[in-house]
Amino acid sequence: MVATAATSSFFPVTSSPDSSDSKNKKLGSGSTNLGGIKSKPSASSGSLQVKANAQAPPKINGTTVVTSPVEGFKNEDGAGSPHPRTFINQLPDWSMLLAAITTIFLAAEKQWMMLDWKPRRPDMLIDPFGLGRIVQDGLVFRQNFSIRSYEIGADRTASIETLMNHLQETAINHCKSAGLLGEGFGATPEMCKKNLIWVVTRMQVVFDRYPTWGDVVQVDTWVSASGKNGMRRDWLVSDSKTGEVLTRASSVWVMMNKLTRRLSKIPEEVRGEIEPYFMNSDPVVAEDSRRLVKLDKSMAEHVRKGLTPRWSDLDVNQHVNNVKYIGWILESAPLPVLETHELSSMTLEYRRECGRESILQSLTTVSDSSVGDLVNVGEIECQHLLQLEEGSEIVRGRTQWRPKYAKSFGNVGQIPAESA
Repeated sequence: MVATAATSSFFPVTSSPDSSDSKNKKLGSGSTNLGGIKSKPSASSGSLQVKANAQAPPKINGTTVVTSPVEGFKNEDGAGSPHPRTFINQLPDWSMLLAAITTIFLAAEKQWMMLDWKPRRPDMLIDPFGLGRIVQDGLVFRQNFSIRSYEIGADRTASIETLMNHLQETAINHCKSAGLLGEGFGATPEMCKKNLIWVVTRMQVVFDRYPTWGDVVQVDTWVSASGKNGMRRDWLVSDSKTGEVLTRASSVWVMMNKLTRRLSKIPEEVRGEIEPYFMNSDPVVAEDSRRLVKLDKSMAEHVRKGLTPRWSDLDVNQHVNNVKYIGWILESAPLPVLETHELSSMTLEYRRECGRESILQSLTTVSDSSVGDLVNVGEIECQHLLQLEEGSEIVRGRTQWRPKYAKSFGNVGQIPAESA
């Protein structure tokens, strides 16, 4: 080894003649091969002694250095003692030590790189797993979503269902992060004890701009009181890179008994769980107080029949997910409207739930406009109704549409500061 060879040039090791002589005596009679040199015993008392560890005189800077052999020590029996301990034969195995040090440094470097990792692109997620976090004094929940290729539609923008699923996901994760998620779907521990669940009764959504494939959106959500027995949840969706507001939504929720399927007042135990998280703020979307019109088949210009829930449309509470209702409402929207306009806002009133065996109809009428002349029309308003085949109302709705690729200069939404 390099260290051993270098040190041996300064500290040569020689063996004593007595030690060699003792070793040769133990070998017994007969020829012995030591490093290729053979020695034979002679009849006379004298014998040829061969030094097994003999070596050429060392040289330093080209000059031969003559050293005297180190005499071995003998014990009382006259046997040669082991070589004296010197600096060279006490050195460790440098190659193994060097390999161990290299391994430690490589492992430390890898760990440091993982701890010091930063996104190479500014639009990459800071939270790669999208778990979200609580901000603004523990009252606002924030979560980022990346728009995937399978979440965009024919216009290369995120679909309505994708955006609404983001709202629903953040609402559930907000409850989970706040420690209010019991065994039910968005229900608190006290709600689970009393078989209560949340149901949405009204929702207003304004779409200022649709994100496209690869965009990362930031969704903020918070809750407030709504009357004596309701809760309001607001959402603000923005571009995580530029901060531009993309979507604003406000909804009202009430409690329903999971067994009787009837609405219920908020018990005091449940109120004590949720009130600490209420913000004293105005809705992020101004309430549209206009009454939603009830359509019937004679008024509806476009009807889509035979809509049935699939197993995948049901949530854990065994009723159809409210996002699915939006898709059914748009099933009856006229194709020319979908081709030339994009949804800019909608107002929905949920009347009742529907189950797995339900068969529904979707009705739509276009207000103050002729579908055949949509090219020259600006804003369009539609009235909608989703009902069972026997006539019971499920959802009433109103939608507004703007020409595609039109610039929208709506009100810029902001996360409200809690008022004193």
